[in-house]
Amino acid sequence: MSYDKAKVRQVLDEVKKSGRDSLTAPEGKLLCDAYGIKVPGEGVASSAAEASKLASGMGFPVVMKIVSPDILHKTEAGGVVVGVKNADDAVTAYEQIVANAKKYKADAKILGVQVQQMIKGGQEVIVGAMTDNSFGKLVAFGMGGVLVEVLKDVTFRLAPATKDDAASMLDGIQAAEMLRGVRGGKPVNREALQDVIVRVSQLVTDFPEIAEMDLNPIFASEEGAIAADVRIVVNFAPKAPRYRPDEKDVVASMNRIMKPKAVAVIGASDQAGKIGNSVMKNLINGGYKGKIFPITPKGGEIMGLTAYKSVKDVPEEIDTAVFAIPAPLVAGALKECGEKKIAGAILIPSGFGETGNIEGQEELQKIGREYNIRLMGPNIYGFYYTPSNLCATFCTAYDYKGSTALSSQSGGIGMAIIGYSRSAKMGVSAIVGLGNKSDIDEDDLLLFFEQDDNTKVIAQHAEDLKDGRAFAEVAKRVSKKKPVIMLKAGRTAMGAAAAASHTGAVAGTDKIYEDVLRQSGVIRARSLRQMLDFARGVPILPTPKGENVVIITGAGGSGVLLSDACVDNGLKLLKPMPADLDAAFRKFIPPFGAAGNPVDITGGEPPITYMNTVKLGLEDDRIHALILGYWHTIVTPPMVFAKNMVTVVNEMKEKGKIKPVVASLAGDVEVEEAAQYLYENGIPAYAYSTEIPVEILGAKYQWARAAGLIPKS
Repeated sequence: MSYDKAKVRQVLDEVKKSGRDSLTAPEGKLLCDAYGIKVPGEGVASSAAEASKLASGMGFPVVMKIVSPDILHKTEAGGVVVGVKNADDAVTAYEQIVANAKKYKADAKILGVQVQQMIKGGQEVIVGAMTDNSFGKLVAFGMGGVLVEVLKDVTFRLAPATKDDAASMLDGIQAAEMLRGVRGGKPVNREALQDVIVRVSQLVTDFPEIAEMDLNPIFASEEGAIAADVRIVVNFAPKAPRYRPDEKDVVASMNRIMKPKAVAVIGASDQAGKIGNSVMKNLINGGYKGKIFPITPKGGEIMGLTAYKSVKDVPEEIDTAVFAIPAPLVAGALKECGEKKIAGAILIPSGFGETGNIEGQEELQKIGREYNIRLMGPNIYGFYYTPSNLCATFCTAYDYKGSTALSSQSGGIGMAIIGYSRSAKMGVSAIVGLGNKSDIDEDDLLLFFEQDDNTKVIAQHAEDLKDGRAFAEVAKRVSKKKPVIMLKAGRTAMGAAAAASHTGAVAGTDKIYEDVLRQSGVIRARSLRQMLDFARGVPILPTPKGENVVIITGAGGSGVLLSDACVDNGLKLLKPMPADLDAAFRKFIPPFGAAGNPVDITGGEPPITYMNTVKLGLEDDRIHALILGYWHTIVTPPMVFAKNMVTVVNEMKEKGKIKPVVASLAGDVEVEEAAQYLYENGIPAYAYSTEIPVEILGAKYQWARAAGLIPKS
């Protein structure tokens, strides 16, 4: 694509020179022309007679609009007349528009009236762009005209957007079916719409001073897409970009912090009940094999280890320092850590940004950058890295090692993560507290876990993203290798509307997070429990090789609920069941059972029926994943079912038939033990729930699709 950047620069420079914060419609047309965005033919009239002449030359009907840098919303000012049919009407419309504009804003500077070809037919849509505090430039697409305000059916992507991003936007709105043509209507030209989205996203990327842009409505038809109205707001004093260290430097620092050879505890104590005492106990009792250096003004000895008055007195290199001292003392000790060239400071103390002490937190940030020491926190519980038996926290030590790394912005959520992980015997590689995120945040952790061989899946709780764009850019790469799960808190809180923007007015903060996380390949959890269930289940499920899912159930009611859950989680049931496969299943189930999908074997069947049907489901290459619905009976008790399923799955694995299998167990309390046994043997299983196991399978599918691991049918 070729763009006339020089023309855009010329227009924007003139706007800046005049001290304006918005473009007139004719200026907006010049920008569209420069970037190949189709707009109707138009001209600006400075008198009623000139308007009549322009309109007659274009051919009726025409649309006429006020041109004023002081009137952004022309319709509200009565500054738009649609469907002007003849020369006399053009004169009347001109006079009416100017009169309305003066009444709306007496001191408005009126440059004239725009006379524009009237576009007929087509679906009204909107393409826009906005500037978000966290994610930067975003491009938006949705249903246009008044529908954008009423339905708020808009989807967002980071700019610049690719053609694939644009295609996903067309399919990402609730009214996507309307674009394909409904009730005899003709489908719109998708290529033309994708092209507009890409061009708008590139325009706002190339010229960051464009703060907001709306093309609304765009008339999309079989022939193409043409923007009937252009509105552009500029900001020539954009926010300074957030400080971002080089990725190689981040990884080098994070490796020293998370895998330290030596740890200092600043504020170490022999006194039970002190945070510095708990940290020391956890490091020692947790089995950390590196060197531990207690730091306390008294010196002497703590827990059998030599204590030093300052980190500067320690004769050896230190990688990580854990702070367990009051907030007022942190800055001074942090400077000493910087002078000692310590890689990271784990700032447990509270009393900074979360209490309104912004100045104190900014002082820590300044020291950190001056001495190149990375800060975790403040206001955190610390962190665990189990491969090194490292428990750099005042919480309890953690001993279930595995491949899941978790982080939280909240200490309370961190404790819930620890408790669930221990209760469910979920093996973790790391649990990290981020607190106020004065420095280290989610994208720093992603960079570390990306290259950490001990981590296979990453789950993060966040109340906000300090630099959403940095996170999205890293997550897009990392998620192709390892599943990234995020629980974004504040899901129901709507962001502040950008008052002058159609796009901004419907841009709830959560909707932006939803779309950008999906664009980045991130699995979004809707609740704390769901994040933990995903973190536990997603890594043990093999990657599916296709989309066809089959439900095998001993209870018809479970089959119905499991089918509903599949729809809710974007899973595709194999339907219709191929005739030969249907017949094969029927060989194993009673006449009053049901093949099709779900395969209902009925509740009174012996263990062999479960085994035969599941074996068939694993053997047939047209089936890519199985959902099992078990019903507790005396004929097939829970543990018999569980052990038989593990046996069948393992036998088929040996034959190279490896597929994701999840299970829902309905019954008395014995099903809890069976569910745990299944889970411990690679089959995510839940007692009393048809939703959770299907959600986990859906999350695995979402990740595999985004990572390009499932062939497109």
